[in-house]
Amino acid sequence: MSTSESRIVPTDLRNEMQQSYLEYAMSVIVGRALPDARDGLKPVHRRILYAMNELGLTPDRPFRKCARVVGEVLGKYHPHGDVAVYDALVRMAQDFSMRSPLINGHGNFGSVDNDPPAAMRYTECRLQALTSDSLLRDIDSETVAFGDNFDGSQQEPLVLPARIPQLLLNGSSGIAVGMATNIPPHNLGELIDGLLALIHNPEITIAELMRHIPGPDFPTGAQILGTSGIKEAYNDGRGSITMRGIATIETIEHKGRPDREAIIVTQLPYQTNKAAMIERIAEMVNDKKLEGISDIRDESDRDGMRIVIELKRDAYPRVILNNLYKQTPLQTNFGANMLALVNGRPEILTLKRFLEVFLHFREQTIRKRTEYELRKAQERDHLLLGLLIALDNLDAIIALIRHAADIPIAKQELITNYGLSEQQADAILQMQLRRLTALESQKIDQEHQELQIKIADLEDILARRERILVIVEDEALEIKQKFNTPRRTVIEHTEGELEDTDLIANEKALILLTEQGYMKRMPVNTFAAQSRATKGKQGTKMKEDDGVEHFITCCDHDTILFFSNRGVVYSIRAYQIPASSRTARGVPIIQMLPIPKEERITSIVHVSEFSDDEYLVMLTKGGFIKKTQLSAFSNIRTNGLIAISLEDGDELRWVRRAKVDDGIIIGSRHGMAIHFKANNKQLRPLGRATRGVKSMKLKGDDTLISMDILPSAIISNFAEAEGEEIETDDELMLTKVAITEEENETETEVVAEVNSLGLSVLVITASGYGKRVPVSQFRLQNRAGKGIIATKFKPHAKKDEVVALKVVDETHELMLISSRGIIIRQVVNAIPLQSRSATGVRVQRLYEEDSIAAVAIVPASGEEDVESLSNSEESGESGESGEEE
Repeated sequence: MSTSESRIVPTDLRNEMQQSYLEYAMSVIVGRALPDARDGLKPVHRRILYAMNELGLTPDRPFRKCARVVGEVLGKYHPHGDVAVYDALVRMAQDFSMRSPLINGHGNFGSVDNDPPAAMRYTECRLQALTSDSLLRDIDSETVAFGDNFDGSQQEPLVLPARIPQLLLNGSSGIAVGMATNIPPHNLGELIDGLLALIHNPEITIAELMRHIPGPDFPTGAQILGTSGIKEAYNDGRGSITMRGIATIETIEHKGRPDREAIIVTQLPYQTNKAAMIERIAEMVNDKKLEGISDIRDESDRDGMRIVIELKRDAYPRVILNNLYKQTPLQTNFGANMLALVNGRPEILTLKRFLEVFLHFREQTIRKRTEYELRKAQERDHLLLGLLIALDNLDAIIALIRHAADIPIAKQELITNYGLSEQQADAILQMQLRRLTALESQKIDQEHQELQIKIADLEDILARRERILVIVEDEALEIKQKFNTPRRTVIEHTEGELEDTDLIANEKALILLTEQGYMKRMPVNTFAAQSRATKGKQGTKMKEDDGVEHFITCCDHDTILFFSNRGVVYSIRAYQIPASSRTARGVPIIQMLPIPKEERITSIVHVSEFSDDEYLVMLTKGGFIKKTQLSAFSNIRTNGLIAISLEDGDELRWVRRAKVDDGIIIGSRHGMAIHFKANNKQLRPLGRATRGVKSMKLKGDDTLISMDILPSAIISNFAEAEGEEIETDDELMLTKVAITEEENETETEVVAEVNSLGLSVLVITASGYGKRVPVSQFRLQNRAGKGIIATKFKPHAKKDEVVALKVVDETHELMLISSRGIIIRQVVNAIPLQSRSATGVRVQRLYEEDSIAAVAIVPASGEEDVESLSNSEESGESGESGEEE
């Protein structure tokens, strides 16, 4: 075997490519593209600043050629192209790129028009005072780690001992492999205020931090529209911040010509190229995409920016300005992506995390500096102790030294006879004769006493974190006092900020959810009002084994609360549910909400405003009921919130909104109902993670089927029962006779009673029958009673049962949906008033093997026209003979 053959190592090409690419990617990420969260610098910027500091280019020294700095950086620390180094140096000197420039440039360093800087042989530079005070001070005090340069011949700092959060101060942008960063600049004083707030309250929230740091502060000024993008960036690490230039409308006088209106632009959004923007506007005017502009010119000078856009005589200035905002870079977005290196790893950082990383680093820096100062003080004090020993034994030591044969022997005898260390013996042998005077002896003793105090103070700093935090605070305040500048960017909290709801009409809608989890939203006016006992319209397209489970009406701006059988509540705005046609299936609810597969939605509630005066009343399958303040559900996490604590085997089934004096009416499948108050006597308020109390006693295989709320104004005249009340068959017969004996007269009396109370109780059965019962026939009882009969069933309706028991008034409209998805909309007053013992009339004619699945109430609206039967699209049959009226 030859020598060359022996060096061949078989390897898998896939593994080799993966490893090589990963090494390259990490080299770019860590070594070039991403800034360090501690000092906010990329390696090239750090090397430039360190090289300038080593060259002595401090703010009080003369400027030096940029070529000298670039050469120093290339030769010692950064083995890349000179263009890359010079471009990085130039950007750190541009006051339109950096909120607080780190380098003081002399010469042409480019412009906001994207003009290139002069060649490095012409320009000069030195460090800014802020850079020396906040980034490079203490670098010689062993505060940060150093590492070998590219060839091992030099040492370079791996991070600079920053005293301020420089990454947020000047921002950063960079594209790595598979990731990018784009951090906006901020105001120095606000950052320090936020840092101090974090020091004083480590549990501070981002919302509280934003009182000190309201948003980015761009070097070019301009304004930020709204705070939603800022909140996203600060809370999630990513967000789109809308920036808009500052423009005013002025009248320009022309000699010999009529005055003209003009738009004057004085500030541009961050990183907007002024010349390119002017060129873009001119092109759009030539292409007739912008109307009403007669002339555009740049009148900017050393006193500031001024772009004049002259308008035609008949132009509308505000309209043209809005078009400029919409179609040109005068308004643009800053895509914040708060990515930085933390412990050598890329990490998306929130605002609080940024400050926490910096504060931890600053504590470490001060601790290392203190340890360095303590060691130096102890070493110096150690030598002084040796000198004091020599002064106390001056004659003997002088004699010892005079009689010693050479320096090593004298040194050894000093160590042996007086217990000195080698350093102390060397100091004594090197001591000059003038130090033997009484005055010098006193100075040595005084310095020793001062060092003792300093050592004790430094040891106390290292022993107590609060002392370190005080130092962080004092040094940051010193920087703020010296270098703080007023905010340049104005944050517009209301003007120009449009919430999603501002762009969406607040129309009435239906929310429909099927058993298999398909959800959709439809406008209420999709369904015209029809007569009672008609068949209705197809409301949704479903699979054969699917059925409608929930069906409510709401407004598009409402918050929809989804309660699951496990007692968890989820939240979404109504307009976020995709609008669908009548025959569409809808979207799977799991695409809208993070609901586990084993969980199902059992109740839906719409909320317009989360008031402290309202409660959510929750009823479980097992009959447990409780009320919890509505405001407890105003902030629901993305993954849901516990609404009620359940026993094993129990499920949350019904949730309704109620006030403290309202009445609660609960119905069972076999036609029983109980009515009691929601006050604290019957139902005291409980927190979210509680079970509740018993609501109603049930007989046999009866189960709860519905719950609704009676307003307090209606039940204010009801007498509360002293104990449980059970209705007998004799009482039911007397009630029935009273209603049916004189039908016309009784009907008039019942109608008058309902009109006086305003509400009635609507009872709907699965076979399509329904009725309205005066609420006064449901007397108040105590909670946990057996209730009274609410309805009887038709003899020919086999296995009929109650599907809905709802409180309505005559202005309401009713929407019923069958298991096959057939929807009918009708006015409530089309359903007659009957007694509790009546069986009702047909409200929807059902197809064979179909049944009523859900009922929804549509609140009254004067703007909606209820179509008559003759104008209905699918009127069906008008009625049925033999119905009980």
